Amino acid sequence: MKRYVIGLDEGTTSCRSVLYDIQTNSILNIVGAPFKQYYPKIGWVEQDAEEIWASQYYTFKKVLSENKIKPEEVLGVGITNQRETVVAWDKSTGKPITRAIVWQCRRTSKFIESLSKEMLDKIKEKTGLIADAYFSASKIKWILENVPKAKTLIKQHNLCVGTIDSYLSFKLTGKFYTDTTNASRTMLFNIHKMCWDDELLNFFKIPKEILPEVVDCNHIIGNLIDFPEIPLCAMIGDQQSSLFGQSCLNKGQAKATYGTGCFVLLNSGTKPASVNNMLTTIAYTINGKTNYALEGSVFSACNTINWMQHNLNFFEKAQETEKMALSVPDTDGVYFVPAFTGLGAPYWNSNSKGTIIGLTLNTKKEHIVRAGLESMAYNVKAILDEMKLANQNVSELRVDGGGSRNNFLLQFQANMINKPVVKNNNTEATAMGAIYMVLVATNTCSISDIKNMFYSSKTFTSEISPKTRQKLYNKWEKAVKRTFDWDL
Repeated sequence: MKRYVIGLDEGTTSCRSVLYDIQTNSILNIVGAPFKQYYPKIGWVEQDAEEIWASQYYTFKKVLSENKIKPEEVLGVGITNQRETVVAWDKSTGKPITRAIVWQCRRTSKFIESLSKEMLDKIKEKTGLIADAYFSASKIKWILENVPKAKTLIKQHNLCVGTIDSYLSFKLTGKFYTDTTNASRTMLFNIHKMCWDDELLNFFKIPKEILPEVVDCNHIIGNLIDFPEIPLCAMIGDQQSSLFGQSCLNKGQAKATYGTGCFVLLNSGTKPASVNNMLTTIAYTINGKTNYALEGSVFSACNTINWMQHNLNFFEKAQETEKMALSVPDTDGVYFVPAFTGLGAPYWNSNSKGTIIGLTLNTKKEHIVRAGLESMAYNVKAILDEMKLANQNVSELRVDGGGSRNNFLLQFQANMINKPVVKNNNTEATAMGAIYMVLVATNTCSISDIKNMFYSSKTFTSEISPKTRQKLYNKWEKAVKRTFDWDL
């Protein structure tokens, strides 16, 4: 009997396999494994794609064995993954030819800054994206220009370049595919024509034949090489997967995921919405029908907590931050702008650097910890305020990710946006998006069924006055401006 679905959740710092029981509509087990980050130069971030694959496959096999699951009991597998990160590998061997270039990597910032206004406008028009080193196109260009083996493999018609989903798909099934959500993050995909854009490919000097075929999120890709009883049924980028897992399937519904970065997505329906400082992206494509989203990406969110933990030794466990933040009445005038890899939406300043401002002799680590948590809420407010310019005004914000376990953060978020902040009963929204997509792909559930699968565990509402809110936020905006163009 086909009773189980496995979500492969490949994140920025770890891989996890999530076992879901269809009968009880519940997660039975989660197995995770971390992988190493490499920082060879200032602003460069890399990962070993082989290690990612080994970690992901280890968790997959372990979740089967730990729960004594037979392959024939598994309905299917779905992949959700960190987006924009680029892997290049040899098609004949499956071996990467260089380390993966991570979405956080800034090595191509100078190239992006050199683009003409005409090209910047063209990229925004065709892809919905604001040109940035964050996206895949300039990373692929860098590999083709700087890794000698890439040129050799192109001549042999053996080079594959894609985002992490396409690499995992290739390793699992031997098929070289990506889905529309991941393709829409490359800065090479025309989100209106739903295809790789020839003009952009020519500009970045990227041959189309090295890129994967683009399919719907619920496309059944094929059976796993080592487990032929199990099909790979779905692929979806992590933030879109979280939107799907939060059941934000109606126009105007929004979610925020507090992970390494913080990502706010708003379902804008079947027609793309646009606003200057927000990304227009594909939310999901099912059976040939596409829903779009407005997205605001914050590059540094919970990695701010990790930084305070590991670099400053402020606390031993992230869970301590809530108590520390509540131990002081406010930040005592301290503002923390964690622009470790520049600023994303709505500021888009790649030359910003992290700043802690307002320090006095009275400042304690508790004030800095509280300011670090508050920074996430301020940034989400900035994004939602920008979305209003496209006549997109949310009635509530659904939240997930590791940061959503911090009740101080969620209460301050509600204070800042003056909208209900709704915590999902299931904190694994990202993995659940991929799992739900498998259910849709196999006709086990309909979209209407998925809409009814959201259950809240707690709702936070504002506890401060409009005057206090504006005063706090004005100081935040002032602090942000102090970080601009530090390198210039």
